[in-house]
Amino acid sequence: MPIVTPGKRPSPRFEKSKILGGKMSRAHKPTNTELNVVPMVDMFVMLVIFLLQSFSATGEVLYMQKDIKLPDARHGQMIEVAPVVAVSADQVVVTGVKVADIRELDSDSGYLNIPALEERLRDEKKRWEFIHQSDPDKKWDGVVNIQADKGVPFRIVKRVMYSCGVAGYFNVNFAALDVGTIAAAPSGTPTPGI
Repeated sequence: MPIVTPGKRPSPRFEKSKILGGKMSRAHKPTNTELNVVPMVDMFVMLVIFLLQSFSATGEVLYMQKDIKLPDARHGQMIEVAPVVAVSADQVVVTGVKVADIRELDSDSGYLNIPALEERLRDEKKRWEFIHQSDPDKKWDGVVNIQADKGVPFRIVKRVMYSCGVAGYFNVNFAALDVGTIAAAPSGTPTPGI
């Protein structure tokens, strides 16, 4: 009897039968494998469709903050791209940077201006002038968008408007929700500012 290495072997009866295809061959299986590209193409098509639907050529004009409830408006115009001053119940923010605390502004009965807000807006104006220095046809129009919570007292909004004017922003736009858009839009859908 020959000496063989231990392992799994079919019985001699199965070796010769047609169940295993005649004699059991010990040759290697061919390594011809194919890559199925159809699912990958489907995934890329879905990705391109998603990106095309979420693409905005104009960019985001106004970011709706969660802690600010905008007032409703019946008539208005779409806002344009400009620096955004967000006035919530707690703080004043310019383009994502906190410049003042509402409690400090409410307790301070002195001047109307807010120095930190003016400084930040002047920096934005300098940046705009630097970007447009090679385009003499583009004139400074001094537009600012104020996104104020409807519960903020008017004396705070007045101080913000005064500081915008001192910094050189004389065209003030207020962000509001269009009443017609609110009624037509399903819940959770972003609505344009006015």
